[in-house]
Amino acid sequence: MIVNQWLPTAHHGDAIGDSARRVRHLLRELGHTSDVYAEEIEPALLDDVWPFDDPGATRGDVTIFHYGIQSPMTKAFQGLRGRRVLQYHNVTPAEFFIRWDPNIRDLVSRGREELSSLKDSVDVALGVSEFNRQELESLGFRRTSVFPIAVDIARIQRCVRRPALEAVLDDGLANVLFVGRIVPNKAIEDHIKLAAMYTRYVDTGARFLFVGRFDVVPQYYSAIRALIAHYGLRPDRVIFTGAVSDEELVIYYQHADVYLSLSEHEGFCVPLVEAMAADVPVLAYASTAVPDTLGGAGVQFTPKDLEFAAELLDQLIFDDDVRGRVIAGQRRRLTDFGDARISRELSALIGSLS
Repeated sequence: MIVNQWLPTAHHGDAIGDSARRVRHLLRELGHTSDVYAEEIEPALLDDVWPFDDPGATRGDVTIFHYGIQSPMTKAFQGLRGRRVLQYHNVTPAEFFIRWDPNIRDLVSRGREELSSLKDSVDVALGVSEFNRQELESLGFRRTSVFPIAVDIARIQRCVRRPALEAVLDDGLANVLFVGRIVPNKAIEDHIKLAAMYTRYVDTGARFLFVGRFDVVPQYYSAIRALIAHYGLRPDRVIFTGAVSDEELVIYYQHADVYLSLSEHEGFCVPLVEAMAADVPVLAYASTAVPDTLGGAGVQFTPKDLEFAAELLDQLIFDDDVRGRVIAGQRRRLTDFGDARISRELSALIGSLS
């Protein structure tokens, strides 16, 4: 059987594209013919992902459309003759961008409208989390299920060395890590408030690391820098790295004492899985899809009480017994994201469409 996947953009390190290529590998292992097609492909992936205008894009017996943004693919997907599977990766609500970027606000608003137009054009709609599945159901999609992002856990568990970076991170300070774009739904302002509270009242020996692009919403990033100055935080204790290589990302995880998520909106949150893969205890505000992804692992809290979070953070950094129990729970949860489970669910999905 030919099982193709469509995605608007293919960029190395992007969670959706990485997942699609991982699923392609598993589909081929199951005996299917499978390729990934994209409208926009970064040069490094031109030998790995086919352009969307290739004739093979429309020849799938089954086509899985990874949806997270408005694109011309939507209309083309509706016109396919084979079985159509929507995999919904979430569209961030426009309310998070109203204050910061009207263009992004309009883009995500159109993305949510376009998603609704697919409700009568798919054989099955998959959310990457139960949170996403419920959203699909609320929009009128009739047959829905959950199929998680396929995370390449081995990528994070590799043994790599970057001596200069390791020396910076291994200087005796506790490293509190966040990985992802610096955008409003991630509530980076709450990270800064927590950093100020923690370093002022709990322990001065902590460094807060933000690994990921900070140029997506420039006005928001400027506001975050202003907040850092307002609280008088030391520049060497609050570090924004920008985009990093795969090898550098591994080093940041390896040297993190705690992974911190205070996000207000997530459709899945791949870094939570990556942190578990790296044996980094997770402290997370239990919002939207975060409880779905962690599945009871890590340390989750609600409501968003930053004073309480600072106490939890300190415990995760310094209490070895607590750290050990949290890591053990995360290891158990991590088995749910292994290739064996993904392959079983892929096989069941394709079988249901035959």
